[in-house]
Amino acid sequence: MPPDLSGGSTVAPHRAAAPTPVDRPLALPARLGHVLCLDDFEAAARRHLPAPVFAYVSGGVERNQSLRANERAFDDYEFVTRVLIDTSKRSTETTLLGRTWSAPFGIAPMGISALSAYRGDLVLTQAAARENLPMIMSGSSLIRMEEIAKANPQAWFQAYLPGAEAEIVALVERVKAAGYGTLVVTLDASIASNRENNIRAGFSTPLRPSVRLAWEGLTHPRWLFGTFLKTIARHGMPHFENNYARRGAPILSASVLRDFSDRGHLGWQHIRMIRKMWPGQMVVKGILDVRDARLSIENGADGIIVSNHGGRQLDGTVSPMRVLPRIVQACPEVPVMIDSGFRRGTDVLKALALGARFVFVGRPFNYAASVAGEAGVRKAISLLREEVSRDMAMLGVTTVADIRDDFLMPRHAGAGAPV
Repeated sequence: MPPDLSGGSTVAPHRAAAPTPVDRPLALPARLGHVLCLDDFEAAARRHLPAPVFAYVSGGVERNQSLRANERAFDDYEFVTRVLIDTSKRSTETTLLGRTWSAPFGIAPMGISALSAYRGDLVLTQAAARENLPMIMSGSSLIRMEEIAKANPQAWFQAYLPGAEAEIVALVERVKAAGYGTLVVTLDASIASNRENNIRAGFSTPLRPSVRLAWEGLTHPRWLFGTFLKTIARHGMPHFENNYARRGAPILSASVLRDFSDRGHLGWQHIRMIRKMWPGQMVVKGILDVRDARLSIENGADGIIVSNHGGRQLDGTVSPMRVLPRIVQACPEVPVMIDSGFRRGTDVLKALALGARFVFVGRPFNYAASVAGEAGVRKAISLLREEVSRDMAMLGVTTVADIRDDFLMPRHAGAGAPV
């Protein structure tokens, strides 16, 4: 079973999945002794990271309406608990796409993670491997996909489709050659979003040298020396490594612009093309409409991730939790997964009750990596997994498969009202 990193949790342990998480303690720095939940990692990261970098990770777009809606959506449902059920042998193990994981959640793809945490993608994937959770590597990353696959052969790869068909083919062939078994094709980023908060905070991609950026680095020395300068000293200037089959732009540049070409001409024929050439599992991410969910399946998807990109694309987009039930109902033949806004075990259980087979969590694991590396990520995983286990006991269930919609009631609904 995994080490108890929660600081004295009294919940019953979950049964370990295979492979068993590594049985070695990972101590956090003393300054993080106050961490009790995922939100605490965000507060620590706000202090640790330069303002532009924190703004990139934490922000949404325009008025942050979708970002806030994702958080509020969980308040729309309340639990109806059962009692006098023996939950002493409960398990958080979850089977997804042919593999059993230690919990019903994994690590969502997050771009430029190696800017907020030293070797961020590698830290995230190593923690996921040791805790037996799926980790999706972002295409907008600064570490080569081949290095991540070597460190964690069970990692998934998220692809943003390039604008030209030949480049799509080359990228998919590279992912295949790297050894990934699951390809996650993200469809909700056909054009660059309007992230005004990034501009106001002084963040751009690539980063442009400036007096403000230099000052932010000097006033955050732990990040400056422990992440940025350490990366340059040991690995050279980071580049965008995985948006294409070729190497992309450097992260720090005075003139080179990251390629945010308009991909609005792409269509379902490109998904069919990828399906024909991709031998593994293909998951489609960024789905909010039932019609797109059905088209995904008809064009070969083995799974769907309902997502509004963490509130980072079109502001005012519906929360994935609101459309989840209808997509689940329309797509019984594939696992429907979800991300965007998950922070607590109760959030995870509500999504499972609405029919999600799995939940992906992003920003909190990024924050944990930034302040404490692999130990921080494993601590965050442990905290969330123990919350899920504890909440299952109080809900009155022993397995993830037991969580159904009759454990939920819409907020303000009358007694007996259906979800």
